Amino acid sequence: MPSFDTVLEPNLVELRNAVDQSNKEIGTRFDFKGSDARIDLAEKGKERTLTLFADSDFQLGQVRDVMLGKLSKRGVDVRFLDLDAKPEKIGGDKLKQAVPVKVGIDSDSAKRIQTLVKQSKLKVQASIQGDAVRISGAKRDDLQSAIALLKRDVTELPLGFDNFRD
Repeated sequence: MPSFDTVLEPNLVELRNAVDQSNKEIGTRFDFKGSDARIDLAEKGKERTLTLFADSDFQLGQVRDVMLGKLSKRGVDVRFLDLDAKPEKIGGDKLKQAVPVKVGIDSDSAKRIQTLVKQSKLKVQASIQGDAVRISGAKRDDLQSAIALLKRDVTELPLGFDNFRD
């Protein structure tokens, strides 16, 4: 039975390259001269977190803008980042902001995808497989219709489609 997996995985190589390029640009820009502005990428198991450091709110905004520009140039969707976190003071006038990178579909989104597929009246089944949603059906055309449906209706997550099997 043909099937595919709906996943949420950023391209980690491009993410790392974008962070490196951002740090290089921050190091050479005149408005960051003498400051402690930088971006760190921490990887703990499957969790990844970008930490932005700067000397003021304005500089933190500039660091964020540089990072978002580099990510978009490298083809990494900015919807992978959760930019809602509040900056926190770390002594003196310095600030840091932790930006989690979304990896894997959380259970609420997976349930929403599953109900969306069931309500679509397509002849496919959706099942939650850990942090992915497997969609299977009898015909390839139905699976392609399901992909089109998910791309159209789930806009807040940059979904990817893996393991397409006949």
